[in-house]
Amino acid sequence: MKLQVLIADDEPLARQRLRFLLADDEEFEVADECRNGKDVIAALKEKHYDVLFLDIQMPGGSGFDIIKQVGRAQMPVTVFVTAHNHYAVQAFEVHALDYLTKPVEPERFKAALGRVKEQLDSQAALQTQEQLRSVLEALRDGPHVRKEYPKRLVVPNGAKDSFVNVGEIEWIEAADYYSCLHVGSKNLMLRETIKQLAETLDPRKFVRIHRSSIVNIEQVREILREGRSEGWVLLASGQRLKMSKAGWDALLAATRSASA
Repeated sequence: MKLQVLIADDEPLARQRLRFLLADDEEFEVADECRNGKDVIAALKEKHYDVLFLDIQMPGGSGFDIIKQVGRAQMPVTVFVTAHNHYAVQAFEVHALDYLTKPVEPERFKAALGRVKEQLDSQAALQTQEQLRSVLEALRDGPHVRKEYPKRLVVPNGAKDSFVNVGEIEWIEAADYYSCLHVGSKNLMLRETIKQLAETLDPRKFVRIHRSSIVNIEQVREILREGRSEGWVLLASGQRLKMSKAGWDALLAATRSASA
């Protein structure tokens, strides 16, 4: 399957230029185009894209506004394409992979596509390694020697602490140095990274399906594979979450472990 591309630019000629340059690489496919910030946000929340070519100055919200609203962890690999070179530092602060200035030259664009492929491959390899290691360690422990996993988490909230039953957590969302616990209608912020929680919770019950999310496998109702490297998970609540290929492998392994 080809890598799915979203082009976001309010200038028709700029979008046409990117389509023309992308046509030279068979691994990429332009899935959608957006002309303003509002449409970009809606598209990113509705559908999975592997890479986003994002203009900075657009009606309805700048490129930086889009990243802020969608969340850095939920963004696809992002390449800024702009007529202004003075935003470069700010672009890399929000973890943009590359920064192209208009008019984009073919050789420079080709180099950017190479970086995109390397980034996606490295993300998939790293997540596969982390996920499978956690699951295999749980399987290797066997039924007689099992690590104790927390049944409740303490979430500080100002002057009081909230206790959360781990089994009631539907999914966990990365938020920089914090993690957001989604428990029914409640969203609770815990000062632990998604990586720390992935190592803390029982991998037979909680699986990191994407670099930005962990799911309670008992809440998973459907899985939709989409694109070469990612898909979606549908939870019992109706929430749709991105799932990487590594997440799919880990989810499959954890499900087999739970039913063994």
